Amino acid sequence: MIELVRANDPVLISYLTSILEDERISVIVLDEHTSILEGSIGAIQRRVMVAEKDLDRAKSILEDIAPGELKD
Repeated sequence: MIELVRANDPVLISYLTSILEDERISVIVLDEHTSILEGSIGAIQRRVMVAEKDLDRAKSILEDIAPGELKD
């Protein structure tokens, strides 16, 4: 699995996960529980991971829904 994006915004992560899964791209969100446990200070970001074979397509979808907004 390769990291696609890191973010603290649970709505963005949920939306991105939904869009990618609609395109038949498997997604794993890492650090979700740790981020919740640390509270609302935003120190630990959640990581959206995709399979290496799906990375280019996932980046293309990400650019389509949020052009220029989410960069590595």
